[in-house]
Amino acid sequence: MAGGDGGMGPMAMAPPHHAAGKPAPPPPPAGSSSHMSMMHMTFFWGDRAVVLFPGWPGARGGGAYALCLLFVLALAALTEALAAASRCVARRASRAGSAPASTAALLAAAHAARMGMAYLVMLAVMSFNGGVLLAAVAGHALGFLLARSRVHPGGGGGAAGDREVAAGPDGSKA
Repeated sequence: MAGGDGGMGPMAMAPPHHAAGKPAPPPPPAGSSSHMSMMHMTFFWGDRAVVLFPGWPGARGGGAYALCLLFVLALAALTEALAAASRCVARRASRAGSAPASTAALLAAAHAARMGMAYLVMLAVMSFNGGVLLAAVAGHALGFLLARSRVHPGGGGGAAGDREVAAGPDGSKA
């Protein structure tokens, strides 16, 4: 035993002490219930996730988990739709020249709502549940497809910029 460390090694530390100077109580035995829930730090698959709120959906079953996934999907899709709507309002305001204060206030409120929803989606993904991650990605993709993609039924073909180039200076199509 070199160094006279009592066989504890160079990295041994004393147990943590509480305020009263007593050592911390031992962890609860395996299988016992504790008021603290386990937080996953790696992705896992299963319907017993806690997403956004304590106990939700938790152990309420597959139906509550499916509702949670639909909520995350809808929240992500709504985030994309709100981004598209605010871009449309901003584009119209820039065409009109100077935007009134009401338009600026509307854009600021839409941005705040969009950021709030985006952070909620991020917090949901931080539950580290694989289904929640897939629901968030699918929601963003669905929102983009419905709100911002230039794909329209009927095979219109081409983006909005292509249509503007094809139009004449007076707006008529050549």
